[in-house]
Amino acid sequence: MRFPSIPGFDQQAFEKYFKNTGMLFVGRVGSLVIKMVVSIILARYLGRGNNGIINGGVAYIYFFSAIATLGLDQFIVKELHQFPDNRDQILGTSFWMKVFAGIFCIPIIYLAFLIYPAKGTPYSYIFILSIIGIIQAFNVIDAYFQSQVQSKYIMQVQIVGNILSAIIKLLMIYTRQPLVYFVYAYTFDFLLLSIGYYFTYQRKQRTILSWSFNFKLAKKLLLFSWPLIISGIMVSLYMKIDAIMLQNMAGVKEAGAYATVAQFSEAWNFIPAVIVTSLFPAILNAKRDDAARYKKRIQHLYDLMVYLSLPVAVIITFASPLIYKLLTPEYAYAAPALSVHIWSGVFVFLGAASSQYLIAENFNKLTFIRTGFGAIVNIVLNLILIPHMGMMGAAIATLVAYASATFFIIFIPKVSDQGIMMFKSLFLISLVQKIIKR
Repeated sequence: MRFPSIPGFDQQAFEKYFKNTGMLFVGRVGSLVIKMVVSIILARYLGRGNNGIINGGVAYIYFFSAIATLGLDQFIVKELHQFPDNRDQILGTSFWMKVFAGIFCIPIIYLAFLIYPAKGTPYSYIFILSIIGIIQAFNVIDAYFQSQVQSKYIMQVQIVGNILSAIIKLLMIYTRQPLVYFVYAYTFDFLLLSIGYYFTYQRKQRTILSWSFNFKLAKKLLLFSWPLIISGIMVSLYMKIDAIMLQNMAGVKEAGAYATVAQFSEAWNFIPAVIVTSLFPAILNAKRDDAARYKKRIQHLYDLMVYLSLPVAVIITFASPLIYKLLTPEYAYAAPALSVHIWSGVFVFLGAASSQYLIAENFNKLTFIRTGFGAIVNIVLNLILIPHMGMMGAAIATLVAYASATFFIIFIPKVSDQGIMMFKSLFLISLVQKIIKR
């Protein structure tokens, strides 16, 4: 079978990465379809109020995901790529670091809730969801298969896990279970994936019992990842603070309707993660071997992000009223907010690609700076716009924040060329140049 080529990536070397990307896409698309169908049915069952309560808890926990994951995922892939013989120490050290971080987050979440709660969402729900921080430590196995360009195994786990999760939730809806059971079910989703990762890794003479913790390696990983931890907190703020602020300022029903906006809009955001995850090894190889090819691959990666995200934004902008009319009529008044929010995806795509460049160049602190700027922009705009415009204000604030965070690097001299390259992709200048050149 002959695979389509992407400009800037030679055919022979790329086919391996394309196969891996294809596997990830199958898994994520399958998971997306299942999750979207169940989310729509669940939103109808819960109604705006209960949907706002449960999504408020999910958004609240999201703020602490960066601490629980320690920003390690990309560094695990990088370490395994560079030192494959050190697999057991890398995975064991990363796993226990994540477990300890997840435990550490639980009292931190409690203190944060005392200071700034999600009004209407009980702390008991928050506590149940906070267990996710510990469970997700098994995601290091995901990173291992990424480093081996063997994402078909992750695909299998995700599809099976999401099918089981969907069956459980549909049975709960059919038997009309109370809201708290769905909070447990959300946490159980992560447990299902962890169990799947565990049994998948145990194949082919691999075992987690051979994992070991190395303090020196832990110190090294933290040294490189701490800017990404802080950056991740900032990312969480500018991605989810709108949901909590809207819930506290406009009530759980408005937040429940806005949750559907975020679900529809952000459903596609797995695409850049899949692409950059699969192409990152090829980009690292080009950096090592050929500077010109390295720059060319980065530009083509930005182009690809725009080619994928722009059509989705245009289609959803015009189709949003129809989507709500057909799927969730009770939430139909949220359609205009979706038409605005969907455009933030363009900047999510570009931001994901540029983040890989920053990691490759060891500019991790810049990730913190730009996401911090985006978080500040989002908070300020939410304070100004939500009281007057409700969820539309939250959508506008999110769009501006995403754009600001993505292009902030254009003002930093040593990486300003990346901002220019992204502008060339965003305004299709590089596409025009290619057409003229041909």
